[in-house]
Amino acid sequence: MTTRMGSANLFDNTLSTLSSRQVGLADLQEKLSAGKKVLHASDDPTGAAQAERALTRSTRVQTEQRALGVQRNAVATAESTLGDATNALLTLRDLVVSAGNPAMNATNRASIAQQITGLRNQLFGYANKQDSNGIPLFGGLGSSGAPFTDAASGVVFNGIAGQRSSTSVSIPGLMDGQSVWMDVPTGNGVFTLGLNGANTGSTWTDVGQVLNPAAITGHNYSINFQVAAGVTTYSVTDTTSSTTVATAQPYVDGKAIAFDGLSFTAHGIPANGDTVQLAPSTHTDIFNILDSAINSINSSAISPNALTQATTLALTQIDAGMSRIQSARGMAGDLLNRADTIDNNQQSKSQQLAADRSRAEDMDMVQGISDFQNQQTGYEAALKTYAQVQRLSLFNYLN
Repeated sequence: MTTRMGSANLFDNTLSTLSSRQVGLADLQEKLSAGKKVLHASDDPTGAAQAERALTRSTRVQTEQRALGVQRNAVATAESTLGDATNALLTLRDLVVSAGNPAMNATNRASIAQQITGLRNQLFGYANKQDSNGIPLFGGLGSSGAPFTDAASGVVFNGIAGQRSSTSVSIPGLMDGQSVWMDVPTGNGVFTLGLNGANTGSTWTDVGQVLNPAAITGHNYSINFQVAAGVTTYSVTDTTSSTTVATAQPYVDGKAIAFDGLSFTAHGIPANGDTVQLAPSTHTDIFNILDSAINSINSSAISPNALTQATTLALTQIDAGMSRIQSARGMAGDLLNRADTIDNNQQSKSQQLAADRSRAEDMDMVQGISDFQNQQTGYEAALKTYAQVQRLSLFNYLN
């Protein structure tokens, strides 16, 4: 069987081949211009899917990094604020020391109390400070408004106590205001000493210390002074259990009074019936500590021994409050270091995802240029061949 093909069929087939070559050449040129071997999912479904997954993950990493940036800025602001608070407390401490100077008169102390009040209000402003987005820095787990309010009965924390945990991609943007400002131990942290307001002598005490933690009962005590025939003695009563701990012990100014694992030093000359009250330490806030110190320093009727007692206690508790603030500042520094670590890890992840996406869709330019040149050469050869074949018609020779 003889197959015959006319010139028109030959021309059609040749034109179809040229058109296909031209489309392939244009497609390759487009990919070369974009530097991509996968411009459409149909080019390489597997590669397109891999590139899309890498892009999705990369977008998520970028979102996490933006959130981390906001959190880091908030913690950096909190860290700076806690540094300012520490400096304010150092100044406050110096003012309390000055107020305890016996040479100060009531007018001098009133001036000092006014300065302390200004710094106390400044600290309250630090506690309510917000980040650049208007979110309280010390709101804990959340606060609908300002986390602290200055009520007539004292400062109240309105936020939710606690602090979120860090994750592999984030840090908490808020700090626990309850822990930073409101959980300061009273007294020396184990027990607190106070003078009876009805005392008529000149007794005052230090803040005391713990001699034997295992012997501490956690009870309340009353130390009662008796003066008979010029001899001063004291007795110790456990008011919680209503038992007598010590009786008729000789009192010596500056000598420690010790019982049940506790010890404190009394100074001055007690009058008959004077008492010192000892109670387990509780928790208060830094603002209440300062308010108590201000009231004592600003009182014109306070006795020198009571003022000494008040300033000694205030200094100890200010130091305890400062310790908590410094600890919180150190925690903020740790969070900033963690944020840097997370950021470095996220940048490495972004680079890895970019490399994965590049392998899936980017073109090997050397190979791409070589393929383009080969296809271009083939296309040009096909054009020349078509031009030659086009002149092979029999009618070109019938004149």
